[in-house]
Amino acid sequence: MKRIKLEITALSSLAIASRKPASVSEAEDHIPGSVIRGAIASQILQLSGNKEQNLSSGGGDFEALFLSDEPAIFQNAYPAVAKIPDESNPNKSKADLISRVVNDEVMVLPTTAVSSKTDPGFKPKNGVFDTLIDRFCADAYNYPYDPSDPKSLEEKTDARVEPFSSFYSCKNGQYRSHSNSNRFLTRVGINRQRATSQDDILYSIEVLNESFKTTPQGQHWQPVVYRSAILVKDVELADKLNNFINRNSQIFRLGGSTSRGLGKVKITATLEDALTDVEARTAKFNAELKKRWKLWEVFGQPEKNLLEGRIYFTLDLQADAIFTENWRCTTVISPEMLCEFAGLYDEFRQLQDREEKDNFLKLEVAYSTYNYRSGWNSAWGLMKDVELVTNRGAVYLFSTNQENEKLWTEKLIELELKGVGDRTCEGFGKVQICNEFHNVFRENVK
Repeated sequence: MKRIKLEITALSSLAIASRKPASVSEAEDHIPGSVIRGAIASQILQLSGNKEQNLSSGGGDFEALFLSDEPAIFQNAYPAVAKIPDESNPNKSKADLISRVVNDEVMVLPTTAVSSKTDPGFKPKNGVFDTLIDRFCADAYNYPYDPSDPKSLEEKTDARVEPFSSFYSCKNGQYRSHSNSNRFLTRVGINRQRATSQDDILYSIEVLNESFKTTPQGQHWQPVVYRSAILVKDVELADKLNNFINRNSQIFRLGGSTSRGLGKVKITATLEDALTDVEARTAKFNAELKKRWKLWEVFGQPEKNLLEGRIYFTLDLQADAIFTENWRCTTVISPEMLCEFAGLYDEFRQLQDREEKDNFLKLEVAYSTYNYRSGWNSAWGLMKDVELVTNRGAVYLFSTNQENEKLWTEKLIELELKGVGDRTCEGFGKVQICNEFHNVFRENVK
């Protein structure tokens, strides 16, 4: 499988609507994969008469990309603008954070991450740490777990912590928060007959800004950059799509209100092999879990050693996901669902009792929330169905017997590439196995 890495540079404001209540259109904080998918498909069809640009002829390349049983997967684009310390200032105080576009992978913090209630954020603020492993150990030892701000005792400040969500990246052990800004554009309706403003028609569009200040007090502006990827199984087809995007890098328009000057972007594509380090991350997660388990032995012995003969791994949603089980919407990935996603449902169904099924795969704990998503299908000219989605950042902790480690490692590598749930080709269901932020504990906040 090939990965086409996309660098999307905003040349004008982006109207990426999440929902449209009344006369105000609210914007997303990212570019959904479905928007990128629709924009590229539209341009392929518009240029279908140009043989040099054409992907819609020559044996069904367009069908293979968008309509086949294994279509290309268009992942969400997240902002690459990071808040980093100003290296030119030796003090590195809290006010010394500057904004820069970075080349590192942009990820989503797990929902188990927490930070100070009064001064949240990565260092040099009070820091962010994860609670998944400690909560799991605390439950096993029947001990209450109530995390607090590590700085609270030293500085005698408020000890409370709250869940902290953010896009982030990591380089050389330094975590950086990513974000973008938005603004409202107020518009008046035009009477088509008189070509003048129409009474009682006033509406507002929330848009993502096309540029950002490099320093809070500075006057230097830079364009906002988003990073995404397209996963294509066929090597030759991936090369064709990569060349098509680079040849037409400035013709794409994303989002709504493109006829009014919004949505102009420049897309640069880079082709590479789709590789993952699932095995290394899973091994590191289990090593940290065993170390933490021994630290909790200070409170006595648990009723059962849950780590004996078991391998643990997490599924961390890096994008909203759509899950259904027995035709009903759900926000929890059950063992049956995960086996179905991994192509192991027949093996799981043949197991007779609960103990055998738990040995094969067991859901230990789940942290998830939900929301609703809809959209507009430009090809059909119709609204998409309203879907109940599991919010990005959801965490699912599973375990299996050590004898199944190799089998599940191979399947998890496939899941990290293909995603889980429905409509994965539109960016839903992107998952990461054993997010490394789960190894950041309270005493070593980042």
